[in-house]
Amino acid sequence: MSLGIFCAVLLAALLHASWNAIVKLGGDKLLTTLLVTGWAAVLSALLLPWLPPPAPASWPWLAASSLLQLGYYVLVARAYHVADMSLSYPLMRGSAPLLVALAGSLMFDEHLPPNGWAGIALVSIGILCMAGSGNRRTLQLPLFIALVIATYTLVDAQGARLSGQPLSYTLWLFLLSGLPLPLWALATRRVQLLAYFRNNWARGLIGGVGTTTSYGIALWAMTLTPVAIIAALRETSILFALLISVIVLKERINRRRLLAAALIVIGVILLRLG
Repeated sequence: MSLGIFCAVLLAALLHASWNAIVKLGGDKLLTTLLVTGWAAVLSALLLPWLPPPAPASWPWLAASSLLQLGYYVLVARAYHVADMSLSYPLMRGSAPLLVALAGSLMFDEHLPPNGWAGIALVSIGILCMAGSGNRRTLQLPLFIALVIATYTLVDAQGARLSGQPLSYTLWLFLLSGLPLPLWALATRRVQLLAYFRNNWARGLIGGVGTTTSYGIALWAMTLTPVAIIAALRETSILFALLISVIVLKERINRRRLLAAALIVIGVILLRLG
């Protein structure tokens, strides 16, 4: 992996942790998520006329991912409503590379060397340690979200490769997945949404730029590097998320959770080296 790709994916990781923190900070987690996805859709709509469309072969993958991403947004808002970011985020993001590595070897014939599988083992141990610091209710949802993340990552890796236009594919994805929730809110919670928008539009805009840029970088990198490596490296966002949890959200993190997060990150690094 070139230094340029490595640094770009680290930037994507920081941006991803940041927009998740914006959702966690929001008074209404669902409405904050709607603002982020809505702004991402608006930004995508403004840029798409200047770009060539993705190849037709990628359209079924784009449609499938749009549905998965829509579900992901709703689930993330719910996860941050019932649990700390310092618990939910590492479980969601740390579990996903493990699933991607296992499935990617089947879908893309991308076989990992021994240090890659060692990374998977460390990630698994870290997840088990992290699971021990929460109750069943707070663990089930983040682990299910990890499955959704792994699924849409594999779908998008294939879609972006078939599209011939990773940036165009990414923007279409955010347009298609970002519109349904704001439209639903306009139809069912119009007064509340408009009032929330007036007070939080800037926060949503920053989150929209962050999520679009973050995933765009990741998909671009996946067209050049094995998907398991990029998916794993991107999850260094766990470190950024923990820092944000402590410094910005003022969450208390016990030693067990710190050790678990460290194991997950070390495993992710080994996966990257694989």
